[in-house]
Amino acid sequence: MTDIVASPDWLADNLDSVRVVDVRDAWEFDGIGHLPGAVNVPFEEFRSDAGDEGMLPGADVWTDLLESVGITPDDTVVVYDDTHGVFAARFLVTALAYGHRDVRLLDGDYSAWTRDHETTTDTLNVERSTYEVAEPAEPFLVDFETVREALNSDAVLVDTREQWEYEEGHLPGAVQLDWLELVDDETRGLKSREELASILEDRGITPDRRVVLYCNTARRISHTFVVLRHLGYEQVEFYEGSLTEWEARDGELVTEE
Repeated sequence: MTDIVASPDWLADNLDSVRVVDVRDAWEFDGIGHLPGAVNVPFEEFRSDAGDEGMLPGADVWTDLLESVGITPDDTVVVYDDTHGVFAARFLVTALAYGHRDVRLLDGDYSAWTRDHETTTDTLNVERSTYEVAEPAEPFLVDFETVREALNSDAVLVDTREQWEYEEGHLPGAVQLDWLELVDDETRGLKSREELASILEDRGITPDRRVVLYCNTARRISHTFVVLRHLGYEQVEFYEGSLTEWEARDGELVTEE
């Protein structure tokens, strides 16, 4: 099974056979530099509250974005940002939701890449492609009713926000796991598999359990979703509406005294 996380060395060896997407702002992409062969799809261009469920941009917007940078459904896509991968992970989840089969997160980010690999300010000329969205290979998005029913099941609900946010209000029975706990400060990439497994096990988030992820607007859970897929978790559900929808629909919240 292909790993959903790509190491910098692997990417350096395969730059000619993959498509690389940089989701930073255009001024960073153009002014600071980017990976060789990368195209720029800024985060704000694929986030919308007027598209599909949650913050998904809508199939038409997504199709136009990918066609504009020359990506086809058969491409292997590797995504990065300069924020430990959390914005890039959101692109990855969006791609999976719209049926892209092979998309991966660069382990680390732009700053980590620059330590051992070259960057460029050259602009890549790409021809517009033809792109069609499809059903996801493995459906993973869940809605309000599914999450509400999960409260009374043996599923583990995971809140990936900071501790103070969790204390101000969280779903009943949810465990708190700040997504940044899974990131290594030194490498800027993921902690080792052993460290990740230990952190998750301490919270009761084990591979044998059904896991339901949420945060505020489904950005931070994107990173945690990638980590769990990377570790081989098979029952990972992604609440796209997250607390934005949950609160709007008067879902029950618990506060910590």
